[in-house]
Amino acid sequence: MIFKIVTLFLVVMGVLAMFGKMHWLGGKRLGNAKCRHCGRYQIGRGPCSCGKGGTA
Repeated sequence: MIFKIVTLFLVVMGVLAMFGKMHWLGGKRLGNAKCRHCGRYQIGRGPCSCGKGGTA
């Protein structure tokens, strides 16, 4: 019984990992949220804290 539960858990985690790797689920949006100069993610529309990046 425990073997079935562990196996099911691992299968579900594998499926979730595959969905997380898919880039059509918002990958472009996350790529555009990075600063062009330092590569850090920007939250909001203000300037980056590195001082070189503009608004997102």
